[in-house]
Amino acid sequence: MQFNAGEVRKELRKHASPEKAKVLQRFFRTGPGDYGEGDIFLGLKVPETRVVAKKFSSLSLPEVEKLLESGFHEERLAALLILVQKFSEGSDEEKKRIFDFYLGHSSRVNNWDLVDLSADKIAGEYLFGKDKAVLRRLAGSNGLWERRISIVATYAFIKKNSFDDTLAISGLLLRDKHDLIHKAVGWMLREVGKRNQSIEEEFLEKHYRGMPRTMLRYAIERFSEKKRKAYLEGKI
Repeated sequence: MQFNAGEVRKELRKHASPEKAKVLQRFFRTGPGDYGEGDIFLGLKVPETRVVAKKFSSLSLPEVEKLLESGFHEERLAALLILVQKFSEGSDEEKKRIFDFYLGHSSRVNNWDLVDLSADKIAGEYLFGKDKAVLRRLAGSNGLWERRISIVATYAFIKKNSFDDTLAISGLLLRDKHDLIHKAVGWMLREVGKRNQSIEEEFLEKHYRGMPRTMLRYAIERFSEKKRKAYLEGKI
């Protein structure tokens, strides 16, 4: 069955909540000068958006593009969740087409949850075993969300016990000015540590003194209290 973007929008609005929308506007920091400035919400929970995305997973890429161009956060999220599902079920050729489409529309993957629910599942999964130069290019972008894509995409590699690219991208982002990058890098380093703490600590011992405090706190969250204190006090 061929669906269109208008049908997806109609279905999303069945679940919309003005009260929830107000909460989300505050939670995602949409005020002037904030990272989510100008983002607007229908007021859906992520599981509700997932149900809609699953129903319309056969949506064509041109129709997905219409959703990605929406000013409504949940419509962009639905578009990305549809892409994730299409990618997971696609042939190698389809995966390449979706990967290219995703990177070609990265400016519309423009809030932290949109990145976190898609980057590893599309960009990371596609790039595993391939040249990762595109991630290094994204890490050097002036765009906050492209930089976040560059590090979160490596979660796909971490889950396959491949850590080198995460550490390399983390190194490129150590001096980033934005706390959403500090959090993302710290999160990925923590995920490395869950699987191999010695590799994480080897990286931290080289870099932790110059690392943003938030990044370090996220990275050492699962360490023992004694070890966390030693890192925070610069005594490693």
